[in-house]
Amino acid sequence: MTVTKNLTQLGAHVETPQSPDQAVLETVPFTRGDGPPAIVRFTCPEFTSLCPVTGQPDFAHIVIDYAPDGLLVESKSLKLFMTSFRNHGAFHEECTVMIGRRIVAATKPLWLRIGGYWFPRGGIPIDVFWQTGAPPEGAWLPDTGVAPYRGRG
Repeated sequence: MTVTKNLTQLGAHVETPQSPDQAVLETVPFTRGDGPPAIVRFTCPEFTSLCPVTGQPDFAHIVIDYAPDGLLVESKSLKLFMTSFRNHGAFHEECTVMIGRRIVAATKPLWLRIGGYWFPRGGIPIDVFWQTGAPPEGAWLPDTGVAPYRGRG
């Protein structure tokens, strides 16, 4: 059974952190086993942050794929972390890469990639991609499932 006694957010009432810096990404142990690594996907189709210039909300569809080694990111803590960006002013590129780097710092995965599919600002959609390196050999990597911008509906 997975050890969860060190988790402080799962199963508890927790206020949304006021900023990504205040958010805590918690982890749980993971045993990889033999064979190709597992790929874990998190999809956040309603991600929101703030434009650092105008303060207006920006919206994105975020897709995170990672190959865990010894730790998994606990999903409630990830949800709280992602929600904390609603008060955070940063450009699309900074938000996307910051999310990826924080997950890498917390879990030390074999590999991670993140795609930030941002809805148009000034009529131009911005898509941001970041990964830690080449995907692990033998891993099955499905398409992100997010179509090139055509109304993203």
